Amino acid sequence: MEPAQVELARIEPAQNEPAQNEPALLTETCGQVALLTLNRPDRLNAIGRDVLGLLAAAVTEAAADERVRTLVIAGAGRAFCAGADLGEIEALPDARAFRGFIATMTEVYQLIADCPKPSVAALHGAAFGGGLELALACDLRVAETGTKLGVPEMKLGVLPGAGGTQRLPRLVPAGIAKQMILTGEPITAERAYDLGLVNELAAPGETRTAALGLAARVAAGAPLALAAGKRLVDRGLGMELAAAISYEGESVSMLFGTEDRAAGLTAFRARRPPVFTGR
Repeated sequence: MEPAQVELARIEPAQNEPAQNEPALLTETCGQVALLTLNRPDRLNAIGRDVLGLLAAAVTEAAADERVRTLVIAGAGRAFCAGADLGEIEALPDARAFRGFIATMTEVYQLIADCPKPSVAALHGAAFGGGLELALACDLRVAETGTKLGVPEMKLGVLPGAGGTQRLPRLVPAGIAKQMILTGEPITAERAYDLGLVNELAAPGETRTAALGLAARVAAGAPLALAAGKRLVDRGLGMELAAAISYEGESVSMLFGTEDRAAGLTAFRARRPPVFTGR
């Protein structure tokens, strides 16, 4: 058994798992939130090229939909995602073909990271390898208690190749990231929460609800300010502090002239919730 499957063997099967002839990615809109659900429960939502293509299309569509302000990425069945589809990887003829697969996965994850609309990963059961890398590409993470998070590639003689070695140490202390990468051993959702890798913990069976709730709270913000806030943090981390603060000032000044800024001030004075339009 692969390392991910060893851990997942302890997870109880979910009831009413989707039929195998359903799409590998389910999409629905919940208010102002686009819910994208990995839907290969029989394969523990392993990610292959088909899933990557569907993810790219769904994220692109959500980014262009003015009704959508945030995204939630979840998994059907027993786990969020056990990682890349090992069957598909094993069928690759050589290292060049593998590099192409990894490049596609990296591009799709970067598409999620670059999406102007904030994203939330809803984790349950396990998020391993490419599954954890998918969660790392999201802006926020909610995890069910007891969920295992890890990058077990070392146990297969390789390493995470879709952002794991770079995004993980930007979210947790470098020593913790190195331990996870070099041993391949997972951590629990509770430990991940203590480290700041997970934003919120949810009770068993409540992960999707909790993630949708968090996404809805984020969606209540002004769309232009949401996009700017995400961009400021992501880009600012790669700048010198003085340059990042200057960039912040420019971005905030641009927001001052928006209709949403005026609507927010009016609502504040009237002591009522603001209604933002993204203008």
